[in-house]
Amino acid sequence: MERDLEALKQMQAFVDGVDEKLRCSFQSMHQGYPLETLERFLQAREGNVLKANKMLLDCLNWRASNRIDDILSKVITPNDVIRDSQLIGFSGFCKKGRPVFVLGVGRSGYDRAPLDKYVKSHIQLNEYRDRVLLPEATKHFGRYVGSCLKILDMTGLKLSSLHRLKILTAISTVDDLNYPEKTDAYYIVNAPFVFTACWKAVKPLLQERTKRKVQVLHGCGRDELLKVMDQNTIPQFCRLSSKELAKQKDPSLDMKVNYFSPSHPFHLQLCKYIEQRTVMGRPLGHVPQPSFCVTFPEPDDESTEVVHVIESTLERLAAAKKGMV
Repeated sequence: MERDLEALKQMQAFVDGVDEKLRCSFQSMHQGYPLETLERFLQAREGNVLKANKMLLDCLNWRASNRIDDILSKVITPNDVIRDSQLIGFSGFCKKGRPVFVLGVGRSGYDRAPLDKYVKSHIQLNEYRDRVLLPEATKHFGRYVGSCLKILDMTGLKLSSLHRLKILTAISTVDDLNYPEKTDAYYIVNAPFVFTACWKAVKPLLQERTKRKVQVLHGCGRDELLKVMDQNTIPQFCRLSSKELAKQKDPSLDMKVNYFSPSHPFHLQLCKYIEQRTVMGRPLGHVPQPSFCVTFPEPDDESTEVVHVIESTLERLAAAKKGMV
């Protein structure tokens, strides 16, 4: 996409006119790359400067009112419980230097902590990506790296997953409105029939920009993923065929391949970073404060409609399955 310099100039003038608190939050967001950050919001609003400015202002106000700039100095407890039921990990970098995150969607329960803690944990990961991983990648690869890839493992997805829609919608809404264009592609792997049926129903409702980012890969997706990342970056559940997986009792027990474990090096590094920042920001004689609260943006009409379609599709599948018994 060719950069629209005039539009970005107008957006920069808009940012220069907001109050100091919001400008400081914008600096935390752009990490030395203001034009690239403005461009993300412009792309998310199809080049419309007025809409992009409003989206950016809403984002900055959300960050300021919820103290997002300080979220990496807040320990969310119980961390191990959250990590065990919200399966997110990091497997390395793709050939273009983008971080590759893996999500065990099919096996994530989101049932062992309040919804707000799962969302806050997700926001922490976003901020760690933007303030630590992406700047490190930019420095290492010698060029700007401002986005990531995500591999979504649907292994274990069942009809009973209906109860997860509320939290998944909340997380998706936070990303759509406050971290636009931060994910270049979503690779769906190991998709069972229930996902395939829902995807066929939902896909026509999505915007073209969103549909282009979602790729439902065949089986474990190994061959397709090798086109964009090296073998050592591909997670174990994408390296093995269903027959090979069946021969192993539980490959997730091997710490070398279990990206979701709280004991994985990535999660240990993340926790250490947060703990260090927490100590640095704590004055002598510090009195523990109540846990902080983050408000969730309301989902737009498109997100709400998608959820309704998924719910109705799952209900039809459940009814069909019950009728077969």
